[in-house]
Amino acid sequence: MGGRKCEVTGRFAPAIHEKGQKKVRFAALNLANQSGHARDKPASKHFSARASRVIHGRTMSNKLRFGLPKGSLQEATIQKMAKAGFNISVSSRSYIPHVDDEELEIRLIRAQEISRYVEHGYLDCGITGHDWVMENGSKVHEVGEFLFSKATRQPARWVLCVPENSPVKSVKDLQGKRIATEVVNLTKKYLKKHGVKAEVEFSWGATEVKAHELVDAIVEVTETGSSLRANKLRIVDTLLVSTPRLIVNLAAWKNRWKRQKIETLALLLQGALEAETKVGLKMNIAERNLAALLKSLPALRNPTIASLSLKGWVAVETIIDEHVVREMIPKLKAAGAEGIIEYPLNKVVY
Repeated sequence: MGGRKCEVTGRFAPAIHEKGQKKVRFAALNLANQSGHARDKPASKHFSARASRVIHGRTMSNKLRFGLPKGSLQEATIQKMAKAGFNISVSSRSYIPHVDDEELEIRLIRAQEISRYVEHGYLDCGITGHDWVMENGSKVHEVGEFLFSKATRQPARWVLCVPENSPVKSVKDLQGKRIATEVVNLTKKYLKKHGVKAEVEFSWGATEVKAHELVDAIVEVTETGSSLRANKLRIVDTLLVSTPRLIVNLAAWKNRWKRQKIETLALLLQGALEAETKVGLKMNIAERNLAALLKSLPALRNPTIASLSLKGWVAVETIIDEHVVREMIPKLKAAGAEGIIEYPLNKVVY
């Protein structure tokens, strides 16, 4: 008879040889329940603590259940997460993606529903539009605002629209009329604010088409307005401007570990978004030309300046907005800069 040290109890237990088999079964739980061991209170506590941490050979750890929007914002959100340092792979057959962070559990859920699941605690946190938080009336904590969308960096707008030839000029003209929209609660609040009574019906989709035949007006979301113009619709008013938000369950926000993890996520995501519109510039320039260079190019405020091994020359490095680079590089060259290098950035954290 041999023996083996139990990973759970820390004590040696006898090996049990089953008849006709060479398998050895390790009786850890039997040992833990022996009367002598049960009377040992400190050991009993030790067993409970370790047993709660070790299950089937795996150590339990903190987990953060994170909801990401499925649908139009899915691809853009996963790209931003990757730039923040969290690589997510999605299977077409599963709503549970894989992420290269053992402390995260990702769930793909429609943006319209995320705020409700965060509020009720099924999700610890999630990224969804401010519009859906308002539409659902969810009581959640907002950690950060992220300026990105499925097509542009512009915020989404929920707008009141009518056909181009409609006599409707303002919301007041919709008294007693019918409006189709996906954001029924937002629309009803908007009408109440303006003292207008109208019928508001939920639209399952293709809302732009209904404006010409089925209803008097629609409330639809847009970024650029191109789809509305293509459907010969005219914007009467804007109900809400919305951007993606990182929201957190109120109880989860009070948990020290979860709060720290969420704040790290927010910091890295914001840094990745800041980096998207900026680039780094490096160059060498003679010290005698440095003052004139900085004076003539105010965008190079507070650059990093380092001496080179070649006496009388310095290296200049700075971060600037990407859209001005094409105008700046020729000016840098004309000012005496050499070896100009432009490079992309992953994150910019202020």
